[in-house]
Amino acid sequence: MHHAFLGVGNPLRQDDGVGLWIGRRLAAHGWTVYLAGTTPENIVGKIQRDRPHTLLIVDAAELDLPPGTVRRLPVHAAPAMLTSTHGLPLPFLLSLLQDSVRNLVLVGVQPALLEPGEGLTPAVKAAAELLLSTLAWGELDSIPLHNPSATHVDRAALQGED
Repeated sequence: MHHAFLGVGNPLRQDDGVGLWIGRRLAAHGWTVYLAGTTPENIVGKIQRDRPHTLLIVDAAELDLPPGTVRRLPVHAAPAMLTSTHGLPLPFLLSLLQDSVRNLVLVGVQPALLEPGEGLTPAVKAAAELLLSTLAWGELDSIPLHNPSATHVDRAALQGED
């Protein structure tokens, strides 16, 4: 198996459902899709058996960027950024998968709203549609890598801080 997708999130918390929204549409483009919702631990055994070459995990993430911004996340920094609506802490989930997946890719989408409600906000839906197209064309490497230190500097400059 070449590419697999793990969709996590809570569709009842608006933009937290972005990973599931993308996953529901990505299977039509030749990806193996696992939809875990808020319980990714329930899918770990299947991923371990399937042993995909690349596993992409998409979730809402606090990037300190405008809503709808999409970034690849360094695995070591992702736990602090990804939303925490899931039953199993991300570092533990990743440790369970590390021997079964050669290439683990995390992608975060900056949410606008994580309040109770269904459906994605317009900015996140537009980003999800663009990300879906990017993945369908196999252009995973074209997703920019998140650089938290640059984000911090930019925010400080915008706020007039030294």
